[in-house]
Amino acid sequence: MNNPTKSLMQQALGSDWERLPPALKAHYRAGPMRETGLMDIEYPRFMQPVLSVLRYCGALLNRRGQQLPTVVEKHVVGERQNWLRTIHFPDGRQIQFKSYLVADNGNQLIEFVNPLLGLKMSVRVEGERLHYDGICFVLKLGNIMLPIPEWLALGHTKIVEEAMCESQFRMDFRLTHPLFGQVFRYAGIFDTRERAV
Repeated sequence: MNNPTKSLMQQALGSDWERLPPALKAHYRAGPMRETGLMDIEYPRFMQPVLSVLRYCGALLNRRGQQLPTVVEKHVVGERQNWLRTIHFPDGRQIQFKSYLVADNGNQLIEFVNPLLGLKMSVRVEGERLHYDGICFVLKLGNIMLPIPEWLALGHTKIVEEAMCESQFRMDFRLTHPLFGQVFRYAGIFDTRERAV
């Protein structure tokens, strides 16, 4: 049973939660919040058709850019932490990327980009950095979750987050396929001082 006074990340990390620096604790605190930052999105040209299809399914982003103003809003409903990322492009267009996070076994979390597709990851603390490591993709059919090996999909997921000061952190998300190399990356610097909406 989840503890509603603790965030999903705090529950997943257990005692390692205390090793996180203040900026990362603020990023994963319980309750609603809003963060602002600048994000870079990059991927090779051959991935454009794939990412456009995935975008239609609610997954990832299908437009490149550098230093893009980004707002991240989070709130909890039941046992889900809902994420809404809004990325602003220089031409005035904005793209939203929604997902929700749920607890799995031990130090594992699953991030769903729609009711059917998710990514199972383990989390750990090394030094003062938070590491996510992809385990598999999942296809949720009712109460059944079918694992999809990473190599059959986009490849291995790796996320590293590290504090830059008391209120800011840097995040780096990468997808690396065993045959095609790095197929997607987004990275940015975010400020945790803007409280909930």
